Amino acid sequence: MAAACRRRWILTIAEGPLAGVRILDFTSVVLGPYATQILGDLGADVVKIEPPEGDVTRSIAPFRHPGMGALFLNTNRNKRSLAINLKTERGRAAVTRLAARADVLIHSMRPQAMRRLGLDYEALRSVNPRLVYCGAYGFAEGGRYAGKPAYDDIIQSASGLAWLQGVNQDAPRYINSVVADKVTGLTVVYAVTAALLQRERTGAGQFIEVPMFETLVSFLMPEHLAGATFSPRLGTPGYNRLLAPYRRPYATRDGYIAVLPYTTEQWRRFFALVGRPEVLQEPRFADPASRSRNIGALYEIVSEVIRQKTTAEWVAALDAADIPSMQVKSLDDILDDPHLAEIGFFETMRHPSEGELRVVAPPVRFGGAASPLRRPAPRLGEHSREVLLEAGLDEDLIAELVRDGVVIAPKT
Repeated sequence: MAAACRRRWILTIAEGPLAGVRILDFTSVVLGPYATQILGDLGADVVKIEPPEGDVTRSIAPFRHPGMGALFLNTNRNKRSLAINLKTERGRAAVTRLAARADVLIHSMRPQAMRRLGLDYEALRSVNPRLVYCGAYGFAEGGRYAGKPAYDDIIQSASGLAWLQGVNQDAPRYINSVVADKVTGLTVVYAVTAALLQRERTGAGQFIEVPMFETLVSFLMPEHLAGATFSPRLGTPGYNRLLAPYRRPYATRDGYIAVLPYTTEQWRRFFALVGRPEVLQEPRFADPASRSRNIGALYEIVSEVIRQKTTAEWVAALDAADIPSMQVKSLDDILDDPHLAEIGFFETMRHPSEGELRVVAPPVRFGGAASPLRRPAPRLGEHSREVLLEAGLDEDLIAELVRDGVVIAPKT
């Protein structure tokens, strides 16, 4: 018995911990596709529901062939594509049949759009009470911003992130990454997996709301609530260390390096290494609380001494002293990073239309093994026929839907 259980456990790990979970993915751009790609990497069967024109990111350059842009390829692997017109009654009827057999539905449309389509939670719960239904959109429905359109830049601005990036700059700035989308996408992943666990215990599905605005505010505030944590306030919001003017990559003689002594012992070793042990004898730097209040001045001193050597010299010296540091790397440097090469971080996948692709492997390992990359990002409607057959539609009806333009599918 134990051996049989162990064999099943190994099989599950090899397939991914979410093997057997069916997910309908009504998302586009980055937020939802990033989340559902992770769920697909974890073994779930993800069916991407696309409009006849496809996800908008299909057309974002660079691309080798139209409709297969790099951003789309990098956020939609381990999925199947069903291209269907949800503005038609027959299209909605088909996906309702899919929802009746699904474990999870995730959408990134505004809630009123899903209600107009008759694909809201209340409508689908009647055909599948075990359905875990997740809506991921700009703002929670309970507040005045409900229903406003939102993309990453909008949420970076609304959440305070763009303002934070503008501290010590001439104006607010966006982070050069779709961080609001991806943080919200990660939140979708943990919310859905938790709901699936609860369903195993109770037998019931549920509605989940993951709004971008609230998610990013929640992400930012643990450190930045700061003095506003207390009533009455003990100062302003904003984490002093992160907002210090000299908290930045430090210029060396030939490049830039990140250096971050953090503990008292690390600070002692750092100033002994640079020949200035007396710095920590000053009252303003003598203990953690004093350093915290004067961290900007301490970082200014670090900035001055780092200019004295090359990046390679500093990396060697700081590594020898066990002080946290890393060279500042470009994106091209990352592609050639020796550590990532040693762990096989970038993998190669062959796409049926796009040829050989470099892909970012899932960073999480289960039982010592990475989640399998089962399939590359799909072509538009590549799996329409097989998905609809699985939903119980007969071949003649599917052919009729394709003929009438309700469904997009490759020619057989």
